[in-house]
Amino acid sequence: MSAVRRAVWLSYTFQFFFGLLLWLPVFYEYQRQIGLSDGQIFGIQSIYYIAFCLLEIPTGMVADRFDYRHCLVAGGVVLIAANMTPVLLSDYTGFLVHFLLIALARSLVSGAASAYLYEYMHAAGAGADYPQAEGYGRSYSLIGKVVCWPVVGLLMQWNMPSPYWLSAINAAIAVLAAVLLPAIPARRSPASATVLSPPSPSATPSAGSGGSAAGTDQASPSAAAEDSTPTSGRTPRPPISVALRGSFAQMRASRLLVLLMVQGVAIFTLARICSVNLFQPILDSKQTPVVLYGVVMALMTVFEALGAARPNWLRKRISDVRSVFVLTIAMAVTLALAGLLGIVGSVIALCLFSLACGLSFPIQRALLNAAITDSRYRATLLSIESIIDRAVCALVALALGDYLQHGQLTDFLVQTAIVTCVLMVVIAGLITMTRHRTGAATAG
Repeated sequence: MSAVRRAVWLSYTFQFFFGLLLWLPVFYEYQRQIGLSDGQIFGIQSIYYIAFCLLEIPTGMVADRFDYRHCLVAGGVVLIAANMTPVLLSDYTGFLVHFLLIALARSLVSGAASAYLYEYMHAAGAGADYPQAEGYGRSYSLIGKVVCWPVVGLLMQWNMPSPYWLSAINAAIAVLAAVLLPAIPARRSPASATVLSPPSPSATPSAGSGGSAAGTDQASPSAAAEDSTPTSGRTPRPPISVALRGSFAQMRASRLLVLLMVQGVAIFTLARICSVNLFQPILDSKQTPVVLYGVVMALMTVFEALGAARPNWLRKRISDVRSVFVLTIAMAVTLALAGLLGIVGSVIALCLFSLACGLSFPIQRALLNAAITDSRYRATLLSIESIIDRAVCALVALALGDYLQHGQLTDFLVQTAIVTCVLMVVIAGLITMTRHRTGAATAG
């Protein structure tokens, strides 16, 4: 096995087991069974998102300053503790601590995981394969959930806290994979490394007309610095204060980068709120037995895996920016339909939502990485994007708890869809204007 392939597969292994949270399909019902109200449950969720916001930039800067791999190991260790907390303390305090630790674990990993894979593949000359590798990694993770989630309801009936302590075992395996990840090598030419099948020209991420390709190593100061590093493909990292100033300087200098971050907010918020916060209340409103929650979520995950494994299907037909726009609109509409239709129609709508979600994530990730011109601040910038995501999720979770207490779930879904569609139209227009101005300035 080549060094690049080994690094990619270890990254897949980490993603697979770190994300395999067996309690996810039933945590809402679990908390209700131990006596928590809807207000308490979604109040904890809002605190979780706020905590993630507060932790995201510091942990992203730590990853940029030191080593992505160290952050992945630390995130896995914290996740073990998080998953064991509800087993040892099954009350409001226990679940509050549980989700605060989940926030810390995810903040340690969110920017570092994507940044490690991107930097390693580009340093090894396999950058053109990165978008497909990102899609495959997400697809494999989703397949694991498809296999495991259908039995979660039965596991909960057999031993109520079993989904939590089994998730702790998964986190321990993720830690082992992170420990085995190799250091990022010195950069070399693309001809010397191949990870996946040779990409076609359409497989190279395009930011649309006038955009740069995400899979193309362009000459830049950061790339030159990496080429001159004899033992590592990573650019020497600046102090944390410098990293923070540099990240915000990049955002001020690139309006396109900021707009792409905001565009990603809609995708993440819809995906996160649906899979974590809305999925169980939607099924509960249709009087679905708890034992079937995992089955329905597994079915949704099959469709998400299909989309994640084939991000190039849509990118061959329209630009990346337009792909994200179309897919986000589709996600918003299908989520609204899930509340309006009966149980069968809701399941179909949720599956279509998941398909669009799977297609959109690798494309949006490639767009954002391509817009980051200085790799020294990559993890910090990805963390800033995650902060925006979680801040919006915190507000949405608070609103959702209030809507549920008043029995207005369908109203919430429809209003969310309308707001998302309007936001995407505005963002698409601003991106077009920004590109036209950039093109005119370049021509001048």
